Amino acid sequence: MLSKQIFSPVNLLPHEGEALYVPSFLSSEESSRFFSKFSSGIRWNQETIWMFGKRVMQPRLTALYGDPAIPYGYSGISMQPYPFTPELLELKQRLDVFAGVSFSHVLLNFYRNGGDSMGWHRDNEKSLGNNPVIASISLGAERRFQFRHYMNKAPKIDLMLASGSLLLMKGESQQAWEHQLPKVSASTAPRINLTFRVIQSAKA
Repeated sequence: MLSKQIFSPVNLLPHEGEALYVPSFLSSEESSRFFSKFSSGIRWNQETIWMFGKRVMQPRLTALYGDPAIPYGYSGISMQPYPFTPELLELKQRLDVFAGVSFSHVLLNFYRNGGDSMGWHRDNEKSLGNNPVIASISLGAERRFQFRHYMNKAPKIDLMLASGSLLLMKGESQQAWEHQLPKVSASTAPRINLTFRVIQSAKA
């Protein structure tokens, strides 16, 4: 059963979009079960990206699941999705109901320790459409997450993402704001992040 906290999420953004935070979307038992299953049951890969004119390894592992007929690309990376696993489909169905959106894909990130990170960016690829809805679930170690306004780089909004939490970003959030998961102490335990989204076919 979904926590009562879900029905009163907090909007972290002062204007131009919504970032609704639900600290206990999953119970601690569910969070542990999903983390264990995804740690070993997902087909993780370490992609390469262009940085400062050269190819470097991404500082995290990634995987894409969803509609096999619709690939996804970002930052020069092209990803072909695997079909949803039963556990991913279970989460998708719950999020579909909560967000009122039929998510087509989930991009997973595995942060193995505090040295793994994701820099400032916006999820505003053309394939996501205008004002996309993105549902982000955190599992494992608590990590700091930050927002800042894209144009003036202020204010910077800090949030500690708890295991089992949901961050639902919608409206103008991906146009007006950028976000990151900065590096922390290398002794930090692993974290898995699942970002459910609607990816449109290039033929649409």
